Amino acid sequence: MPSRVGKKVKLASVDELLGVPSVEGTVDLDVMTIYPFENHPFRVVDDEDMDDLVESIKENGILTPVLVRPDDQGTYEMISGHRRLHAAKKVGLRKIPAIIKEMTNDDATIAMVDANMQREEILPSERAFSLKMKMDAMNHRGSRSDLTLSHDATKLVSAEKIGAEVGLGRSQVHRYIRLTYLIPQLLDLVDAGRLAFAVAGEISYLNHKYQQWIFEYIRENGMIKQEQLMDLRAYREDDSLTQEKMIDILIKSRATPQTRKKITFSERKLNKYFPAFYSQTEIENIMIKLLEQWKEAQESEDA
Repeated sequence: MPSRVGKKVKLASVDELLGVPSVEGTVDLDVMTIYPFENHPFRVVDDEDMDDLVESIKENGILTPVLVRPDDQGTYEMISGHRRLHAAKKVGLRKIPAIIKEMTNDDATIAMVDANMQREEILPSERAFSLKMKMDAMNHRGSRSDLTLSHDATKLVSAEKIGAEVGLGRSQVHRYIRLTYLIPQLLDLVDAGRLAFAVAGEISYLNHKYQQWIFEYIRENGMIKQEQLMDLRAYREDDSLTQEKMIDILIKSRATPQTRKKITFSERKLNKYFPAFYSQTEIENIMIKLLEQWKEAQESEDA
């Protein structure tokens, strides 16, 4: 990928662009000169929303310019506007209105995440990778500006700040970021709502080999519960576990012991059906005989 060497161009500030972008200073850029942001975590798919965007552009054009930053090759990296660019290409537009902004890698990452976080529907995987990218950028930028904080302290401050901006607690931010440690197959299950968030977080601490075995187990046996993973915590830093042993652990943890049922009857209830002089043994014998007759009747109906 070409290196980013900023050009001396006076343009709008990032703060202005992340609010309501001003059309002042916009230019029309050839769509072929714009490439996606590196490791862009937000998916651009041809769904119903994309169809609506395409129709809107056909009727009204692109009302909000995209945000890009220049490189030294005469091309531009997209910061905000991947869906608009995709829709413009589907419509057949050759040029798209854009605002060019010089940004460092860290500032560009933060701007890209903040702009896309405004979308109404965000998949767990999209939120996870975007939060991680923003935290890494903030930590990197913070490590240059505040050398008084330790690395761990910087991460805590970043998580709190990011969480406040998107309506999440610090611990929630970290739980989302844990999803980035999942193999793609398990992450797809999270996005599809087939793997619980808490279960996914527990699995994320295991190495990818173990995660692949868990995915295969889920594929064959259905979803698993968090309780089934408790005994696997001992293998987070241990590579000696075999697939057969893992399956045994998951099956054993899944099998919950049968709880004994204890049914009691008050004397008041029993007096409705048995004379007062009947002993407890006589009452129990009669009840057992009646239950046996009921069971035989049920079996005859099922036959």
